Amino acid sequence: MSENVEQVVETVEMHHGCPVVDSRGQRVLLVSRDQYVSVVKALADEGFEVCVDLTGVDYLNMADRVLPAGVIAERFEVVVNLLSLSRRERIRLRVQVPQDNPVLPSLFDVHPGTEAHERETFDMFGIQFDGHPDLTRILMPEDWDGHPLRKDYEQGTIPVQFKGSHS
Repeated sequence: MSENVEQVVETVEMHHGCPVVDSRGQRVLLVSRDQYVSVVKALADEGFEVCVDLTGVDYLNMADRVLPAGVIAERFEVVVNLLSLSRRERIRLRVQVPQDNPVLPSLFDVHPGTEAHERETFDMFGIQFDGHPDLTRILMPEDWDGHPLRKDYEQGTIPVQFKGSHS
């Protein structure tokens, strides 16, 4: 894997000032952190009334991944899947989040159902969501050190106990 190799995808379409690419037949908007909440609000006004999913991705070992021209690859990415029931359409948003400032505004005021998704993304990846009503761990114990889905998180050897098994 070569460092500092910038690969780009040609885009012809823009939506709300964001490059749009196709991923297996689904429209994907590459949204900047500054545009994030305003684009989600605009899409809600267009009929994308349901946030189906919000999660994080750690691209620690994929710095040279393919992105559209003008989109700077960061270590983390937040992926949001929105659904329009009336239009019977899905759209995905990808937001680059830098390692040295892993913070995004919360979507809670636009889509209250993101409360648990943002907490899980915080817990597993360490990405913070400004304005979240209760940004605390949701899966790991409060005193857990680290974020288990980060690619640099050391794998442990915690023994798994299955109910009814003979140990």
